[in-house]
Amino acid sequence: MVSFAIPSMAATASSSSAPLACCSSTSLHCSANYSNCRRRSSTIHCLRITASSSLADASALLRAAHHTVDTYIKSGMVIGLGSGQASAMAIEYLGRQLRVGAFRDLVGIPTCAASASEAAKAGIPLDYYQDSSQIDFAFDDADVIEEGTLTAIIGRRSLQGDESIIQQKSILNTAGKLVFMITKNKYKGGLDGSVPVLVQSLNWLETAEEIDDLFLGDAEVWRRPAIGHAGPMGGDFPLLTKEGHNVLDVIFTSPIQSLGDVAKSLDNIDGVVDHGVISKFPCTAVIASEDGLSIVDNLRKSSVE
Repeated sequence: MVSFAIPSMAATASSSSAPLACCSSTSLHCSANYSNCRRRSSTIHCLRITASSSLADASALLRAAHHTVDTYIKSGMVIGLGSGQASAMAIEYLGRQLRVGAFRDLVGIPTCAASASEAAKAGIPLDYYQDSSQIDFAFDDADVIEEGTLTAIIGRRSLQGDESIIQQKSILNTAGKLVFMITKNKYKGGLDGSVPVLVQSLNWLETAEEIDDLFLGDAEVWRRPAIGHAGPMGGDFPLLTKEGHNVLDVIFTSPIQSLGDVAKSLDNIDGVVDHGVISKFPCTAVIASEDGLSIVDNLRKSSVE
């Protein structure tokens, strides 16, 4: 593991952050057979989001996007184009650099319709992913990244249009090198929150029960809805991906000791097609904060030397 820091180009005065506010909510916990649900009280810590903090994050991610393009992209590359706020910034900047002649002979392979649209507007020539595609480099956003391993979670947000976790992971895994661009609060150990899991829709309930048993006491399993409120059963309109799969959100209420172990356990369950955990080598995290950028690689020490 190698890391170093790049200070911000402009010194910014530290602003007082909004305090953490605590709120009580009630969550549904399903028993293994999913026939009975019991209510339990829990305390959730809510972060008060302010306009200034959002602008600070956007400014930091913009620096991360520019650094990623300037540092890792070379003329002639085939590039996997991720989705999310930082990826959209990187795509726009890459298009500008392409127009002024900083790069030539680039081809982009979008991970979803949104990144394809951004790339088309930016003037980046596009191709579409096939199993035989050769990708030199890819960048993407991540929901969270596990400190130390750089194992990431993607796919927590609602899927739109023809977005596909399977296609996104395939492109990122195919790339010769991968960079995730994230804010500092998304790089940490002892992760919590959800891991999206794609399951065969025909026997989704059996698969959900097995996952629930596997992580009993540490996680809750909910089927993701296409519209309406989330719930253990997915409501009246459960989400069906373009490949025809349901999405189960495995919501961890206890810190995850090893995201890699979670991924291996899920891989061994019948009915699980894929999940939002990705572990890629080599991989780099460009971690943005108001103080500048921190760059963390999962390269072996010998490789660096």
